[in-house]
Amino acid sequence: MITTVIGLGNPGKTYEGTRHNSGREAVLYFAAKQGIEPFAYNKKADALTTKSKIKNQKSKKITDILLVLPETFMNKSGSAMAKLFRAKKENKELIVVHDDLDLPLGKIKISYGKNSGGHKGVESVMRALKTKKFVRIRIGICQASGKKPDQKKLLNFIVGKWKPAEQAIIKKSFKHASQALETIITDSIDRAMSEFN
Repeated sequence: MITTVIGLGNPGKTYEGTRHNSGREAVLYFAAKQGIEPFAYNKKADALTTKSKIKNQKSKKITDILLVLPETFMNKSGSAMAKLFRAKKENKELIVVHDDLDLPLGKIKISYGKNSGGHKGVESVMRALKTKKFVRIRIGICQASGKKPDQKKLLNFIVGKWKPAEQAIIKKSFKHASQALETIITDSIDRAMSEFN
């Protein structure tokens, strides 16, 4: 069985290093750490994809993985998944990595089968697959004050670039998200939740 990991974000240089691209960049970080082959454009899915295998060092079990970075914009992320993943009743082999405005900067949280929390990219995946039964790694992007920007400033905040003081914190989040991904893939969601939540 193949485990599919999708990093939500917006494509293109303009959005690199923005808060809303945290999921996409965490998956890129994971791919680099694992020494995975570069991503290539998949025309059918309108996404960048790459395949690899990950080995559990203790059990020696090998898991096939497919990493996906949709080239659609965030709110249409589900269209790529509909072409690459066939949903079942339970989908523990689908992991969606994304930013989360409800979590403090630097915190990651793993969940399974939860509502979208208002995240448009996650909603798009849920609509396309007709299920919310999949794993999510949520990466906190809330400002240090813990206060969410008001509605007028919200878009500018989420598509804004990381401030220099925030960059070290978010890099650490990517490292933790990468470790959590590896734990889910090679061990279990429960183990990852107990270690990283």
